[in-house]
Amino acid sequence: MKIKEWIDSGIMETYIMGVATEQEIEQVLLLKKQYPEFEQELGKLEYDMEVLAQNMAILPPPGILSKIEHEVNEIQLREQKVEKFTAREHNSNQNDSRKDRYIEVESESNHMRIHKAWRWVFAAVFVLGKIFLGFAIYYYLENRQAKEQVEELKIEIKKNAQTR
Repeated sequence: MKIKEWIDSGIMETYIMGVATEQEIEQVLLLKKQYPEFEQELGKLEYDMEVLAQNMAILPPPGILSKIEHEVNEIQLREQKVEKFTAREHNSNQNDSRKDRYIEVESESNHMRIHKAWRWVFAAVFVLGKIFLGFAIYYYLENRQAKEQVEELKIEIKKNAQTR
């Protein structure tokens, strides 16, 4: 009866989907060794999930394989050219005028990579910017309120001067 509870508990589903904890994985492997019906149910569930995945699969666009192969070949050719260029530079004299040349790099991505240490600096600058923005808004509102109070006091002083 206990094995039926394990089968119904959902531990097999988490194990098959790869979201089980280490403890759950150990339990599944232990139950699989001890109880053949648990192993059979696990096999059936794996098969059902595989069938479901195959039925829900989306075919890649036509020609994508050739595009990937082309891109990989281009990357390999660029690396070979860079290796030849750097080897030629290394073997030439130090006083050669070619050492001021640059290698042109083209990238389709518009993202910039930064070192992990700089990420904290950018995060700190961002947080400080938000803090300063908060202070700026606060003092702006305080200044506006103070100006309104000054105007009210001026009106009150004028009224008092006229009544005397």
